[in-house]
Amino acid sequence: MLTHLGIRDFAIIENLDLDLGEGMTVLTGETGAGKSIIVDALLLALGGRAGNGMIRHGATRAEISASFDLGKIPRARAWLDEHDLEDAPDCVLRRIITREGRSKAYINASSVPLQLLQELGDLLVDIHGQHEHQSLLQRNAQREHLDDYAGHAPLLADLASLHKRWINSARELDTLLRAQSERETRLTLLRYQVQELDALKLEPGEWPALNAEHARLANVNRLLETAQGALSALYENEQGSALGLLTRSANELQKLHEYDAKLIKLSELLDGAAIQLHEAVNELRHYLDHLEGDPERLHKVEQRLADIHDLARKHRVSPDELPGLHQRLAEELANIEGADARLEQLQKETAASRAAYLALAEKLSTARARQAGELQKLVTARMQQLGMPGGRFEIQLERVAEDQYAVHGLDRVEFLVSANPGQPLKPLNKVASGGELSRISLAIQVISAQSGRIPTLIFDEVDVGVGGGVAEIVGQQLRALSGQRQVLCVTHLPQVAAQGRHHIQVSKETRKEATNITLRPLDVEERRDEIARMLGGVKITEQTLAHAGEMLDNAQIKESKVKRAKG
Repeated sequence: MLTHLGIRDFAIIENLDLDLGEGMTVLTGETGAGKSIIVDALLLALGGRAGNGMIRHGATRAEISASFDLGKIPRARAWLDEHDLEDAPDCVLRRIITREGRSKAYINASSVPLQLLQELGDLLVDIHGQHEHQSLLQRNAQREHLDDYAGHAPLLADLASLHKRWINSARELDTLLRAQSERETRLTLLRYQVQELDALKLEPGEWPALNAEHARLANVNRLLETAQGALSALYENEQGSALGLLTRSANELQKLHEYDAKLIKLSELLDGAAIQLHEAVNELRHYLDHLEGDPERLHKVEQRLADIHDLARKHRVSPDELPGLHQRLAEELANIEGADARLEQLQKETAASRAAYLALAEKLSTARARQAGELQKLVTARMQQLGMPGGRFEIQLERVAEDQYAVHGLDRVEFLVSANPGQPLKPLNKVASGGELSRISLAIQVISAQSGRIPTLIFDEVDVGVGGGVAEIVGQQLRALSGQRQVLCVTHLPQVAAQGRHHIQVSKETRKEATNITLRPLDVEERRDEIARMLGGVKITEQTLAHAGEMLDNAQIKESKVKRAKG
């Protein structure tokens, strides 16, 4: 259960700490005091959408932390183990948002993605808001209410997976079938193109190597003449080769070392140059020994280059792109030639996926029909209690056309209601008034909460649109629910507030031009005064105070009777 909520610099809240216990806790206060802001802060701690507009004016960041006792919540502890997060009886969810728009999420001091915070939050808290009855008019929301009540989440997850597999294979099959008409034409062209490229047998890197070889063979006479001239000038020229001149100059300088030591370094440089020149001469000789003209090879290289160039021009690519093109065309050819086998395989896969989807969808439809019968009886009974005597609630299931089969199954779910005796059942959005709709919504929410496994339930002004004796029944039902769960209720109704085991007053204070929200747990006398304020107008009379005390006493008496009955 939720044990503590800490809020720092959120909206108009500067610093707020709220400790919570078991049973039903009510939050009351003047309109605009900030009761729902506290619920909004908790939503943020559970992974709700954040924005820098939520940060208190003048602050750089907002921080909300929610502490939970997981001692009796094995699902949450198992989830922590599964995600390698610290498993402790006390678990803290924390959220920080900054002016720069950044958001950080933490579970037990470990930084986590927001999705993990949301997943854990969904196991810990269920929030019923005051505007949920508006979404109840939408058929999708009606189907979700039924599935939530029935606990169909695992079944729906499996069904969604099967639907995705079926749709994906059906789409691929459709693509192959539509392409089949163009298949033969494309197949003929590809076979011809691949055969041409197979015959060419162009290897990667062959094109630049052939160009280099052609340049050498086409210019062999010039290469021979120039290389031989260089060798003669460096070594073989009888008039005086470069190597001979260099060697003689080095010898002459060596004779002068005894006259000037500075010539030693110069002589060493000349000796080194002579060695380098000698190596160059040897390389030239080796080059000339292996350089010879080959007209036949030159002709073959020129023909090969021409063949490559012609095929590249035909395919409108550069010659060195031909190997890559060859590979792509060969792969496409293999895929098309294997299309018949793939087509047969896809037909089998699509049929099998469809059959598996339909089998599970039929199972879901059967379960929905069974659970719809149970839920409509429970909601009808609640409607009678909530000031709608003779009212009836029914859930209609209708099979959709095959082209509308979806991830959530084969059914269209619609809530029908008759608010008054003798009136026919009609769609909820056509017969229910605002007050009736809010009571029907509340009935469904209370029933759904009773059937769920979420330990903490938040009701944020869900009692809007009810009053009088009906409001007292609402409060009694919420209090009864708190015997199994922790219930936190934000309310304006004294009949509901009187049913709380704990009572917290929310107020807004303005100091030095700054507004802040404060919380104050109320004792018995303070509770009487607060409920009297909620009952009365501007002036609180002794009669009003007495009425408030009577409401509190009656709530305690009824709780005692329930405890004795259970004992």
